[in-house]
Amino acid sequence: MIIKIEQYIALFYIYSFMGWAMETIQISIREKKFVNRGFLIGPYCPIYGCGVILITILLHKYHDDLSATFFLSILICGTLEYLTSFVMEKIFKARWWDYSQRKFNINGRICLETLIPFGIAGTVITIWINPFFIKYLNVIPSIIINIILSIISIFFIIDVVVSFKIIFNLKEISKEFKDNTNEISDKVKKIVRKKMALYRRLVRAFPRIKENVLYERWEDIKKKIEESKEEIRIKIDNSKAEIREKIDDSKENFEKLYKRKK
Repeated sequence: MIIKIEQYIALFYIYSFMGWAMETIQISIREKKFVNRGFLIGPYCPIYGCGVILITILLHKYHDDLSATFFLSILICGTLEYLTSFVMEKIFKARWWDYSQRKFNINGRICLETLIPFGIAGTVITIWINPFFIKYLNVIPSIIINIILSIISIFFIIDVVVSFKIIFNLKEISKEFKDNTNEISDKVKKIVRKKMALYRRLVRAFPRIKENVLYERWEDIKKKIEESKEEIRIKIDNSKAEIREKIDDSKENFEKLYKRKK
């Protein structure tokens, strides 16, 4: 089975969406509410797309060997998941998922409980599902596929850039506060308003990030906001006291002046 470049790209987006849908449904059922699973904003989990593309490229020779496809799928997907966890933790100083409480895990990054389904899925995809998708992709004119993929790719790239920027901004927000300031800077308020909705989505999708640097940064921000609000309140109270004092002085002066005229 010969697969064209654009078909590989199409498969990447198809399986990225399917992976997102599977995880979102699973987590939403468990949490009893909708959880938009995934690191990115859009409806896709690229790790699934990457895994399928690697399996498709590397295992085409073993198309007729079920056992080889199964075990090699476990090896490929397990390596990909481990490296993804490691790299994301190094970049964001955050553990996005953790299998430490599950049996037969390696550093909490991968575990047997998820590797077995990877092997089964890899086998099914390689032998049955990929040929199904390729059959229908071959029917669609290349120009139509290229236009669709170009549009999706533009949104995907924007999504990646924005999502990375959100995380890095959240890590740096606390640096936007000036020492001993009496008011919250407009810039910080704008960042907080703009980013917190997306931050909350990431927290719902990956609850463990509450326990890492993002959560700590937000706790620092909330503390500084409360401190700033308290300082502003004190200033307002002091201003009120000064105004009352001036009013009282004015009344006293007016009364003295009135008595003199009498």
